[in-house]
Amino acid sequence: MTAPAELPVSRGGAIRDAWRLARGWYRAEPLAVAGLVLAALFAILGQIAVDWGFALWQRSAFDALGAKDSAAFRAQILVFAGLVAALMATSVGRLWTRQVIGVRWRRWLVLKLQGAMLSEGRHHHLAAAPEGTDNPDQRIGDNARWATAIAVDLATGLIYAVVLLVSFAGMLWHLSEGFSLPLPGGSLAIPGGMLWAALLYAGACALLTWWLGRRLPSIHMDRNAAEADHRFALIRLRENGEAIALLGGEADERRGVAAVFMRLEAVMLRMFRAERDLMWLGCCYLMVAGVVPLILGAPQFLAGTITLGVLMQTAHAFTEVTRALCWLTENWPRLADWRCHVARVVELERALEAPIAAPGRLRRQEGAPVLELRSISLATPCGRGLLEAPEVTVTAGERVLIRGESGSGKSTLFRAMAGLWSWGEGDIRMPPRQLTMFLPQRPYLPLGTLASALCYPAPPDAFPEEALRAALCRCNLSHLAGRLGEAARWDRLLSLGEQQRLGFVRLLLQRPRWIFMDEATSALDEANQTAMFALLAEDLPGSAVLSIGHRPGLDRHHDREMVVMPGR
Repeated sequence: MTAPAELPVSRGGAIRDAWRLARGWYRAEPLAVAGLVLAALFAILGQIAVDWGFALWQRSAFDALGAKDSAAFRAQILVFAGLVAALMATSVGRLWTRQVIGVRWRRWLVLKLQGAMLSEGRHHHLAAAPEGTDNPDQRIGDNARWATAIAVDLATGLIYAVVLLVSFAGMLWHLSEGFSLPLPGGSLAIPGGMLWAALLYAGACALLTWWLGRRLPSIHMDRNAAEADHRFALIRLRENGEAIALLGGEADERRGVAAVFMRLEAVMLRMFRAERDLMWLGCCYLMVAGVVPLILGAPQFLAGTITLGVLMQTAHAFTEVTRALCWLTENWPRLADWRCHVARVVELERALEAPIAAPGRLRRQEGAPVLELRSISLATPCGRGLLEAPEVTVTAGERVLIRGESGSGKSTLFRAMAGLWSWGEGDIRMPPRQLTMFLPQRPYLPLGTLASALCYPAPPDAFPEEALRAALCRCNLSHLAGRLGEAARWDRLLSLGEQQRLGFVRLLLQRPRWIFMDEATSALDEANQTAMFALLAEDLPGSAVLSIGHRPGLDRHHDREMVVMPGR
């Protein structure tokens, strides 16, 4: 009960991969992206200006306190209120731009990946090919969400940190131009000493953060894969609930899903240990950063060379510079997590953009007026022979029954005709795709109303309701005629026999010229099977029918048989 084996994921080049995703979005929507980026930059500059205002306010307010000037201090209270209002506005502006950029970027990325997966049958090739990408649903859903949201947050945070550093580094240098470090034999003059102290402090914090969190990127890779496996196991359990209950397999399933979760838990415990190691540093480095300048500047203040306001402004500038320099320290765990999400999304994108492999010498052409099979020999991806089909030509209106041993690959022959199977050799000439319809043993019923299920793959409003009701009645499904607008899980509510008759409703509505049925009447009783084939003879007399089936009595509904042999 595990997901398909995962391919090794690139653990490097996260910035390059993220730029690949961002560049694609910019090329698709250049004006929108440029406008949002400019709005984000203006919001960042506005917040930096407010930070400068608070630094200047610190000096004026504490100088007023030191001089015991009540009038000046009351004026500073009003300034403080204005700064708080400006801080609220700029903070909300930054948040808004981050949210909009993240949502728009994610929308473009998800729609692109979904569209690529649903073109040329790539969703089938991903699942069937040995090099298929595991859990594409999680990659498009969760990984794309976090890859874009965290990227926007990290990018805007990094830009903010750089601008903050540049602006406050100059202030801190100016404030500590006359800095001197008291020593036992005198004092050592260090121009810009507070700035050098901030650089040393932040550098030490960053180095320690890297050393403590160096395992996090690989742990997040493993956690994401384990989360995907657990989700896959739960989805598989839900989708096969009835079969599990009928077989009484709950105990085995319980052991299976428990084992999958235990693998996830083991990875989570490794991640928690690494995060606790980082917390020893993360809980105190900014608090200490607020005290270090007070300790270093206290001798000058006590000696009367600087005022209380200058000391507090220096402490504020020191904290801001340290905060900017410690951006990596604050964001290392999120960077590790983000690298994993980006790698999984880009791997899926590359798999969807890669040309579909066509192993073997099986050639397929569309647009022919007839169906022709020449020298067809199908195999598994590992090279084991599946089936050999005779030379055959099927013309419009013919009814051909395909027979062969169970498991010999008859359904795979239909996949090859549809262009979903490439392993083998021979030539297939098919009629145009828009004139064909395949009926599998279990019809696919999309989510939504019954009307949308009947019209699929055409739009839900492709046929009038009167036609839908008439087709239901013709297929002995008149009890569903009043539920066309009802949305439900029809694949759960309807029996397999009802679902198979619903497939014939689609045939009556869409009237294809070529019909391929893979045991499409296996769940019907003899009377209903006869009725369905009679419908084809009456309503679609000019349509060719190719059927796969084992049930006795099918031969009388067909003109001839085609027998396939096991492959060599």
